[in-house]
Amino acid sequence: MTTEELRMNVEKALEEIRPFLKSDGGDISLVAIEDDKRVKVQLEGACVGCSVNQMTLKSGVEMTIKKYAPQIEEVLNVE
Repeated sequence: MTTEELRMNVEKALEEIRPFLKSDGGDISLVAIEDDKRVKVQLEGACVGCSVNQMTLKSGVEMTIKKYAPQIEEVLNVE
């Protein structure tokens, strides 16, 4: 998978997740993909101060991204 294909797949994963985050007043954006292994995202809106955002990040966001791009090893939230 090329870097561009990887980016497109990560964006597709974020599009799948976005409606759930928006229903709670939040959103997410892709910041960077490093070494084709690490994805950096930024949680926005209500997600920023949410006490369960780390759980959302790991169980929801990371799992969905790995479904679209299995070579991704971790997803990190940058603030």
